[in-house]
Amino acid sequence: MDDPEVRLVQMTDAEVAAWLPAAMAHYEQARRDAGDTPEQAAAGRRASEERFFPDGRPVEGQLLHSIRLGDEDAGWLWLGPWDEHGELWWVWDLEVHPEFRRRGVARRAMLAGEEIAREHGASRLGLNVFGYNDGAIALYRDLGYEVASLHMAKPL
Repeated sequence: MDDPEVRLVQMTDAEVAAWLPAAMAHYEQARRDAGDTPEQAAAGRRASEERFFPDGRPVEGQLLHSIRLGDEDAGWLWLGPWDEHGELWWVWDLEVHPEFRRRGVARRAMLAGEEIAREHGASRLGLNVFGYNDGAIALYRDLGYEVASLHMAKPL
């Protein structure tokens, strides 16, 4: 049996409104898991919301997609330009729901996202990944992403 097709479907305003609190809570927790204090993680969340969702809706150019595996909601992909020049695009967030992991969904979503970025004039696509996320790091390396910057920390 063939794998169901992975499709990216742009979120509606109502879907974004439902997604935003959950995604930002997920981001805040990921920052804590990476070593931020609760205050730092909350500040990072607020900064992201103010920059990209000042009125609860994405600023111009930021694209939020549901990842669909067949007819099922398998996660989300958020990408958009880094700045007003639009040549450097960024994968701001990729999440595959746990029950859909280890099935190639993230890989296929990333490849579809790369195509979307190209269609919008991007010549480069960047992303951040927390150091504890070994699976994502392996996926991104396999897709040809290279380390551009490396932050390291040690608890004292």
